[in-house]
Amino acid sequence: MRQRLPVKPAFARGPLTTLQTLKHVRKNVLNIIPQTALSEKIVTDHKRPRWHMVTDPDLLRRVLKDNVDNYPKSLVMKALLRPGLGNSILLADGAPWRWQRRTTAPVFAPNYVRALGQTMTTATDQISRKIARKAASGPVNLYDDMTEVTFDIIANVTFSGDEGLDGKAMHQLINDYTYSVGKLSLMDLMAVPEWVPRPSHLLNRRTIKALHRQAERAIDLRRELGNANRPDDLLDLLLRTEDPKSGRRMTTKELRDNLLTFVIAGHETSALALSWAFYLLGFDPERQAKARAEAQAVLGTRTATADDVENLPYIRAIIDEALRLYPPASLVGRAILRDDVLGDTKVFAGEAIMIPIFALHRHRELWDAPDDFVPERWLQTKWSERRYSYLPFGDGPRVCIGASFAIQESVIVLATLLARFAFEAVPDKTPEPVMILTMRPSGGVWMKVTPLNA
Repeated sequence: MRQRLPVKPAFARGPLTTLQTLKHVRKNVLNIIPQTALSEKIVTDHKRPRWHMVTDPDLLRRVLKDNVDNYPKSLVMKALLRPGLGNSILLADGAPWRWQRRTTAPVFAPNYVRALGQTMTTATDQISRKIARKAASGPVNLYDDMTEVTFDIIANVTFSGDEGLDGKAMHQLINDYTYSVGKLSLMDLMAVPEWVPRPSHLLNRRTIKALHRQAERAIDLRRELGNANRPDDLLDLLLRTEDPKSGRRMTTKELRDNLLTFVIAGHETSALALSWAFYLLGFDPERQAKARAEAQAVLGTRTATADDVENLPYIRAIIDEALRLYPPASLVGRAILRDDVLGDTKVFAGEAIMIPIFALHRHRELWDAPDDFVPERWLQTKWSERRYSYLPFGDGPRVCIGASFAIQESVIVLATLLARFAFEAVPDKTPEPVMILTMRPSGGVWMKVTPLNA
């Protein structure tokens, strides 16, 4: 008898009207992905403005690498996020993006990311103790804990616990911002120009101003007082670094927008990867036991460090598989600047490209057992062999600058907790994959948690 499959959303079985599309994107963006995207190379919706959903690796290579300047970030993404994140590295295109990428790349060099491991280890130990306390009172929503630990990590590596930063207040502001800003309006579907304010902008004005004030206060204090003999953090490095080509340094506004981008993206991706990984391990107790055996063999009862990551291949494979089945950015968009040809389809300036990463990662022509949880596939396959068919961090020149950071912290957290606890899924508490801005486990990831050294 075939094992049941992990939870997945319903895809569209036929064409959607504009109003049906609006209803879906405000509730769960994944519901607008057509079922045919699981088997076709490109699916076109001929409503105005016309869009093309692309799930073929060769075509995606053209969009994301070979002709990348013709496919800038989508107008919808810019309209939604620009008020909060400005023209940061996430939203900039062309020359503004290139100089920011050159300037920030050294900050995410492998040796620096590895050096951040101690911060990750400390935060992991703290959340482990908290989970142990909570488990004594009943089931635990691990989504809350994974969000907390990854935010603590990114806040500490960015601001080193500055007294001028109210971490709890910033975390709440970010939650409020990301939850509401991702809900599209009819204006977005109709490609109304970016300069026309969206409803979410008006509702979020106070939240955005408060976020900006928090980040600017931290920048100003660091410039004034320095880092008090602590090791350099992300803010220190960004304050000192300059574009190696032009010598340009970031202004306060550019620092603010990029710091907020790193904080928001830097904890969201890992928190979701970990949350879905725990769901999958609760779904598959045998693989959970296999992963625990590896973690305990390497760690015993100590907390994982950056030096342990390379010795935890099965833990890493579980993270890779969770990112395949539940990619945080499950649907991303690109604008089209000039007419082009993608395979047999001619695309025109002013139309849009959609990359349904959720469907790409489950495409029937690209994956064996596409809907199954099979982390073992990653023990034989490297990411480089899956270029443009596996895009948890994008690809091409705009591949996520913090990918190695996210993987390292995810392996450290998952391995440590698996070595110390057993996790049992709570019946009738299955999370629902819902994408607003990112794909979150709606309802939470509830587990019965049993300490193994009790």
